[in-house]
Amino acid sequence: MVTEMKMIRWMCGYTRMERIRNEVIRDLVKVAPIKDKMRETRLRWFGHVKRMSVDAPVRGCKRINTPVGKRGKGRPKKSLDKVIREDLKVVGLTEDMALDKRLWRDRIKVLDLR
Repeated sequence: MVTEMKMIRWMCGYTRMERIRNEVIRDLVKVAPIKDKMRETRLRWFGHVKRMSVDAPVRGCKRINTPVGKRGKGRPKKSLDKVIREDLKVVGLTEDMALDKRLWRDRIKVLDLR
């Protein structure tokens, strides 16, 4: 994301010293917001992991139990599982659709606003 913003700033002729917000520059160039780009990347990775074999080490990480004990202060951290579920809801996909790569990729690209 940092490299992408550097290149976009360079294309527009702006530097960091001019203190122009990233959102403003992305609107000028008609590039999708960072939030959407991150969602697209997370869902692409999720589809990749879902299509892996069940024996793959990455798939084994989902079976790890969370430690039981005293909680820390403050709000609990958002887990990747919850973030992925929210992203799937926004896009209108289900986890089972991850196995069909063409459908998955087309659905995510349709969300690209620009």
